[in-house]
Amino acid sequence: MKKLFGLFTVMILTVSLVACGSESSRGTEAGSEGGGESSGEKLKLNISTPDPDSASVTLAAKELAKMIGEKSDGQIEVTVHPNGTLYGSDPSGAVKQLGAGGLDMLVLSTSLYANFDSRFSAISIPYLFDDKEQFVSFLNSDLGTELLDSVSDLGIKGLGYWPRDFRQITNSVRPITKPEDLDGIKLRVPNNPLWVEFFKATGAVTTPMDFGEVYNALQLKTIDGQENPIGVITSAKIYEVQKYLTISNHMGDAWLVGMNQAKFDKLTDEQKQIIEESVMEVQGWISDYDAKEVESAIQKMKDEGVEVNELTSEQQQQFVEVSKQAYPIFKKLVNNDEFFSAILEFVGKSE
Repeated sequence: MKKLFGLFTVMILTVSLVACGSESSRGTEAGSEGGGESSGEKLKLNISTPDPDSASVTLAAKELAKMIGEKSDGQIEVTVHPNGTLYGSDPSGAVKQLGAGGLDMLVLSTSLYANFDSRFSAISIPYLFDDKEQFVSFLNSDLGTELLDSVSDLGIKGLGYWPRDFRQITNSVRPITKPEDLDGIKLRVPNNPLWVEFFKATGAVTTPMDFGEVYNALQLKTIDGQENPIGVITSAKIYEVQKYLTISNHMGDAWLVGMNQAKFDKLTDEQKQIIEESVMEVQGWISDYDAKEVESAIQKMKDEGVEVNELTSEQQQQFVEVSKQAYPIFKKLVNNDEFFSAILEFVGKSE
């Protein structure tokens, strides 16, 4: 009888220990849910870019992935997907996917976000910024941050900006040294009123067209020219079907690095800090990379027989005046008088 009593006591103690262990386990799980992603599990994220592997924006995304991996001791793994493969090369659709959680992270041009907030149009006002330094200063200013934070309305966490090189003009008709030289030239521009209105004011025949069609259109002489950052001109081999390159520096643009807000909110404070700091550090990396690439790209085009001319400050001022005359139109496109005035004040210009 004593043996049976002793066995019964052991069974009760065993059941009690198992129950306590189960409660302890449930408590740990509940605690991890309240504190963001579990630090013991590797966090895996995808980041999408619109351009090929060799493009600077995709190389910058790879640098970001590497930096985040190192800072997190391998606990955050970021995989880069170039060429818009995760969103079917539909930029506007990509923004919606990001906000809905279909994408983790996305790098897209700020000009595309103007479809959702017209204030983003201000970034690409022709000749708004005097140089790259002033442009980057704006991106990191309170005004730039105000724009960046506005994408939260789309379910997106704006992590930061990466500057793009200013845009330049190519054509197959003649050198462009003053606005009048564009008169009658059929110039491909993005389907955006900022581009259309500015170049129309120079006398160019503006032709909105998907960029994927540009090379063939230039080759067939359906159009005479186009405009883009140097990196795009070289990666698309536009120099093969163009004779003249003008270093006009006529418009600025930036990459907006965004993350799905809901996924960002689930991260630990440490993970958030690592990602945001890394995005900011890559801003300097891509600026340095693009500057070096521009020099070698221009030399390559010269070697291919392209005639390159850089506008003098006096020549560029003539284009600046064309842009100023269009300020009333640009103001309507920005659709926010207070923001338009504030950005002009920031760069030291007036309406």
